Amino acid sequence: MTGGRPGGGGAGQEHAIGLDTLVRLQRRRPAPGPAHRLSLPDGMTAPLGCDAVAVPDRLGPLVVPRLPRLGCVYADGSHWWWIVPSDSDYALPWPSPAHYAVGALVTGTARLIHRPQGTVPYTPPIPLYLALCRVTGTAPDWSRAVSA
Repeated sequence: MTGGRPGGGGAGQEHAIGLDTLVRLQRRRPAPGPAHRLSLPDGMTAPLGCDAVAVPDRLGPLVVPRLPRLGCVYADGSHWWWIVPSDSDYALPWPSPAHYAVGALVTGTARLIHRPQGTVPYTPPIPLYLALCRVTGTAPDWSRAVSA
């Protein structure tokens, strides 16, 4: 994707947008419909920022026993949501049908179904990713064959 150089560059000059910029722009797109942030329980803080990963509610109970530690988990009647640190999707394509919500912005009303001990709300993202791969029958991205 190219466009004129900011600051009045002349005709014929082009500026390429880097992949990092495109990723940041994609991440800033708002969720469809009216969205609100999952609220953390009193006394909890999110020093690493806050995103969320959702799966259909039929998969939630299959994921939980595969995790070494649970953070805050929410349910809205159709999905289970796990709080993860911000940017837990960086270079990591979450397996379908998982949905990654930047800023933990969700539509609908979700209620807290698990509150961890301590003051941080996070489920470790790599074990969550591996558990989701396992229950969806998806190979982790780094173990897939690379084609030339």
